Amino acid sequence: MFAVVFSEQARRFLKQCAAILKKRLIGRIRRLRAKPIDHDAKRVIGFGEKLFRVRVGHYRILYEVDQSNRLLGIVKIEKRSRAYR
Repeated sequence: MFAVVFSEQARRFLKQCAAILKKRLIGRIRRLRAKPIDHDAKRVIGFGEKLFRVRVGHYRILYEVDQSNRLLGIVKIEKRSRAYR
């Protein structure tokens, strides 16, 4: 299992979103803890670090994986139209 570290943006987003969306996002993050590079995870091109994304409806979870320290860093959670800015 990987430990999860949230960015400040991700924390704020989870605090402010609707309860049903929060439940779906947290469920997806729990599945990522067990298998961080899932079959539907895609690498985000154009960023300096190795950044991945998964889809949760119209929302995207952008995250980094540190295999050596077993860390999963949630960088950003945002609607698709604003996620890659």
